[in-house]
Amino acid sequence: MNVAIIPARGGSQRIARKNIKPFLGKPIIAYAISAAHASGCFERIIVSTDDPEIAAIASYYGAEVPFMRPANISDDHASTMDVMTHCLAYLSAQHTHPDYVCCLYATAPFLRPEDIRHGFDMVHEQDVEFVFSATSFAFPVQRAITLNHDNRVTMLDQSHALTRSQDLPEAYHDAGQFYWGKTDAFIEQKAIFAAHSRALVLPRKRVQDIDTPEDWEFAEALYTVIHS
Repeated sequence: MNVAIIPARGGSQRIARKNIKPFLGKPIIAYAISAAHASGCFERIIVSTDDPEIAAIASYYGAEVPFMRPANISDDHASTMDVMTHCLAYLSAQHTHPDYVCCLYATAPFLRPEDIRHGFDMVHEQDVEFVFSATSFAFPVQRAITLNHDNRVTMLDQSHALTRSQDLPEAYHDAGQFYWGKTDAFIEQKAIFAAHSRALVLPRKRVQDIDTPEDWEFAEALYTVIHS
């Protein structure tokens, strides 16, 4: 048995009501729910939320909301792993013990069913605890800079000040779409970014972090181009 868990709290700091804000005419959480259904990987798709409106919208689009998330794991300090272990504890109390669990982010409109299926295949490989989506940085992270309050520049790694970009190893980052894992790996809160994990690398054109209004506007434009 496989279960999808979609964390979707009501509070959001930079984009109000982000998890249900209309994205090209549809609540953004609906994209993750639809992709989960279309993947065919899950017996249950659960949304963990503390918000009645999110619960109602999630139910409308075909997800379960079997409980309301407690306040102590619904604030800005609660981690995704806290939400996952809480949901798994709830399922255990209901005598439900999934073999594999997949955390899907509510703000992932670029999530594709085939990527979920591919990740599921990968998590069955030997010595793999987690599989998550990732993509490459567009610019060498070794040559990144920081700015102070006066926009004065400091290199994060001065040792690469004169290194050619083509001589630096490519770096990758979490794509923020899905996280497959063995149930026990989530319960034990094992590290996801570790040698026991594998990454499904996605093209950069299908990845967009959505944390600010500018991110949201760019994501809608990118989605429109990809699906036109």
